[in-house]
Amino acid sequence: MSILEIKNITKTYPSFKLDDVSFSIEGGSICGFIGRNGAGKTTTLKGIMGLIHLDSGEIHVFGHNMLENESENRQDISFSLSELNYFTEVKIGKLTEVTKRFYKNWNNETYLKICEKFGLDQNKKIKELSSGMKVKYGLAVALSHKAKLLIFDEPTSGLDPVSRDEILEIFKSVVKDGKRSILFSTHITSDLEKCADHIVYIRQGKIVKIDTKDGFIDSYKVVTGTTAELEKIENYLVSYKVEGLNFEGLVKKENVSKLPSSLKTSTPALDTIMVYEDNEGEEIKDEEFDF
Repeated sequence: MSILEIKNITKTYPSFKLDDVSFSIEGGSICGFIGRNGAGKTTTLKGIMGLIHLDSGEIHVFGHNMLENESENRQDISFSLSELNYFTEVKIGKLTEVTKRFYKNWNNETYLKICEKFGLDQNKKIKELSSGMKVKYGLAVALSHKAKLLIFDEPTSGLDPVSRDEILEIFKSVVKDGKRSILFSTHITSDLEKCADHIVYIRQGKIVKIDTKDGFIDSYKVVTGTTAELEKIENYLVSYKVEGLNFEGLVKKENVSKLPSSLKTSTPALDTIMVYEDNEGEEIKDEEFDF
């Protein structure tokens, strides 16, 4: 059974549409939700949690319709936006005293142990926490009420590399027992290469691709060659860029066999895939700025 199943959700705004989005998450996995800023990641996450009214579609959590069992389902879900910017003058211990009243499975002993492990001082005010410590606080709350699905919106944004690595290692530990899953949106694709099991890629409100992390990366190849060779293969490329007499482009793996053997191919990084996919069918040109 899927822990989370999203079926054909749609939300229309004057200048943006979340268009027929569907994907699911199994137990014990970390799912990275990727796409450029404005692609629809946060809108999707807010839709899951009922923070916005969706035009259509269904969301099932633990096999139950989210809207029909919202109160019960929320006991097993933890949701955290990119920054903890509310009640900034309140000490985290006081904020927790209020928060824990909403969860019937709250374990205060667990909470205090996790806070000690994370170095969270109960007397610190929210505004005194670093970005990394705010993420850790969200994790401490989630794990203390035994959440089975943890949803984060850009949790590592603004963190230094050391803090990001620390958070990602915690994520991996959280799902290790196979009972919990994490869905987190990010545009820092290098984080996903370190911890994600699955990738969901959204572009302009539509899901472009869903796969395991390794399968996602393996389904593309970077190809390089001369501009003379480019003319013969341009139709096979997702997109490309030209530098002098040479080019680099992205090709789907099934089309590699159709390319001349003289071209060089290599495995792309996730951010490379995003750059080329976001410019599908077009040449990527460097912008010129007149300063």
